[in-house]
Amino acid sequence: MLGPVDALVGVVITVVLAVVAALGRALTPPAAAVSAVFGSVIVVLAGFPYLGLLALFVLASSLATHYGFEEKSRRAMQEGHHGERGISNVLAHIFLPTVVVLAGTLLPTHLPSATLSFLYASAIAFGTSDTLASELGVLSGSARSILTGRPVPPGTNGGVSSRGEVFALVGALTTAVVGLGLLAAFSIATVNAGVFVGGVAAAGFLGCQIDSVLGETLENRRRLTKGSTNFAGMGSSILIGIAILLLAGAIAV
Repeated sequence: MLGPVDALVGVVITVVLAVVAALGRALTPPAAAVSAVFGSVIVVLAGFPYLGLLALFVLASSLATHYGFEEKSRRAMQEGHHGERGISNVLAHIFLPTVVVLAGTLLPTHLPSATLSFLYASAIAFGTSDTLASELGVLSGSARSILTGRPVPPGTNGGVSSRGEVFALVGALTTAVVGLGLLAAFSIATVNAGVFVGGVAAAGFLGCQIDSVLGETLENRRRLTKGSTNFAGMGSSILIGIAILLLAGAIAV
């Protein structure tokens, strides 16, 4: 947990970033307000590297969302009116990382710093992987059902493309590498570097695939919304992260 002065600085930085995101049409004003509240909790309880990784996710998501925006708009596949994301999207991507941080603060013996940082990064890796896959993959000329392999229109829930899968992997891996660098820069404990990078990337990428499966099987049947699908996908990444840590012997049962 940050000291009083650092905590104040962290909250100010978080609020400024939220305002910039709203002005830059990355988030709607209400969504920016929500992100400022949750982001403040994260930075005060966990520290600046956690806020930094979250901020980089928002930046990457915004750039991917606005890339080829005219084409997405022409196909009616754009996010919001100008590429901005609303409250439901923000909550789907920030609620669980905040819960992980709260759990680490309240139960430090059960969720030590090295485990906390790994699971937090896994959650953010999912967000980056899923967003890049969706926003850049939708510009592919073709897509196929993740379950049947049959051709489907790009942008269809559960539809994947080779382009989208490549960017999904790039997003997850980049998050893992950047996350490790941020944590190391602030001397925050992590698991073995190889386990961290490989595990976080795997958890984020596999969670993205589960998100696609849920999109095809449940969201298309209106049993899940886009937000709840993303929420479940991120939750699966955290669970996969726990399984990876157990297999690697980084945590004990």
